[in-house]
Order: sequence, then C-alpha cells, then structure tokens
Amino acid sequence: MSTAESFPSRIAGNRAFELPADFLRRQPVAAGGLIVILLLIFAAIFAEQLAPYDPFENDYGAMLAAPSAEHWLGTDSYGRDILSRLIYGTRPALVIGFASSFIGCSLGAVIGTVSAYFGGKTDLIIMRFVDIMLTMPVIVTAIVTAAVLGRNRIGAIDLNLVAAIAIAVVPTVTRVVRSAALAIRDLPYVDAARVSGFSNTRIVLRHMLPNVAAPYLIMLTGFIGQAILLGAALTYVGLGVSEPQPDWGLMLSGEAANFYREAPWMILFPGLAVTLAVFAFNLMGDGLRDWLDPKFAD
Repeated sequence: MSTAESFPSRIAGNRAFELPADFLRRQPVAAGGLIVILLLIFAAIFAEQLAPYDPFENDYGAMLAAPSAEHWLGTDSYGRDILSRLIYGTRPALVIGFASSFIGCSLGAVIGTVSAYFGGKTDLIIMRFVDIMLTMPVIVTAIVTAAVLGRNRIGAIDLNLVAAIAIAVVPTVTRVVRSAALAIRDLPYVDAARVSGFSNTRIVLRHMLPNVAAPYLIMLTGFIGQAILLGAALTYVGLGVSEPQPDWGLMLSGEAANFYREAPWMILFPGLAVTLAVFAFNLMGDGLRDWLDPKFAD
C-alpha cells in the first residue's frame, strides 16, 4: 500500500476520533513542535492581552534599553518594546505562512494530479514548465515574483507577498503530488469511474485528489515554516511588510543592522523567533511524514 493510499483508510470510521491521540503517542517529538505552534497561534490571537506595551509606542527615554525587569527583551532604537513587537509579529508571520503555504500547496496538488491523470502532451507541457521553475532557488523565485507584482496591501498583510511565496512553492508540490498520483491513476477504482461515465473533473476531484492527501498534508505543514522564513527574508530586503508594522523580518533589518554591536538583542530575539517557528513546523511536518507512512500503521 502506498503512502498516498494509506491516509484515507486511516481516517475511516470511528478511528477519526482517535487520530490526535495516536499522533501524539507515536510522534512525541512532533508533539513538541505542535505545542510551539499552538503557543504561536495563541500569541497571535491574544496579542493585545499578552503584549506588555503598545508595539507602536515610542519611548525616547528608553531607546536601546537592555533587557531588564521593565523591558524583558529590551527596546529598539525608537524605544519600542521588543517583546511586544515580537508578540504582534506572530500575526503577519502566521498569516503569511498559512495562507501562502495553503494556496501554493493546493494549487500544486491540483496541477500535479491533473498532469498525472491526463498524461501525454498535457503532462509533458506541465512538467517541462515545472522543471524550468525548479531551476531557480525558491528564494529567487519569490523575490522576482514579489518585485514584479509590487504591493497590494490589506491592513498589515501584503497580498502580493503571499502570492509570491505561494508561486515559489507550487513547482515542488506539483512534482511530488504528480508522483503519488501516477501510482493511483491506473488503479481499478479509477478505471471503474471512467467506465461508469464519470467526468474527468469528478474523477480528479473525488477519486484522485483525496488519495494524495498524505503528501499534500506533509508538504503543507513543512512549507508553512519555509513560507515564514521567506516572508521574513523578503521583508528584510524591502519587499514585504513595512514600518511601523511589527514584523519579525522587519525587526531584523533597518536600524537593527546599525546597532547590532550596541544592542545585539534587537537582532537576537527576532532571529530566535523565526528560527523557533520554522523549527516547530519542520518537526510537525517530519512527524506527519513518519506517522502517515504505512510502516507505522497498525
């Protein structure tokens, strides 16, 4: 049984209610990553209640203050509390991470499944285009796309930044999902659907896509961390979130680079936040991969 085929069977029947406990029991390390992810989500939702200071407030009497009882993680060059800005920074980080990963992985899953199902010239054209995109590093693709699209902001979130990261994710997901879809394209139940006169759209959506759910979920979780890192990198080079919005990538750029000797905490703590978030999602993705592998099934 393939990995792609095992996922639907594992959520069949009453076992769906046992999945969280089963996952935590089998993957305790990934459970640690899940705890961090839940804490980040909690911080994003309740930022107003958790942040000790207004993240936009300038205190010129406390500029570059070192970590202390008053400012646990210190202040930046404008006297803004770093802990408060880190807490508020979870919002754009998670929105960009979840949105771009979901859009990119979903689009890649559909394209990969369609390519595998139709085969022939359709498969050839799609995969050659994917190969061309894969020749460029993900960060380069995201930078070029973000620069071309420009800015389209709603609140603190740049929609074009989300689109740029999503586009960078698509090629890898397309290739992986296509490989899984090829393994199920000629299975008896797909042939039976064709003989029954079902449309190609129905076969792809109802009979093939559900059976590539395992690799899709694994990549979706893993790419959230990568999307957070890409979002911070694009903001760092001036293509993402802009002042005065609290953002982890923004906190690593600008004045932080000028005062890294006098106030290393301006770089240290935002860097740790990005690292911790990416590490947590990577742990979760690795745990899902191992858990959904048939070798670990009962």
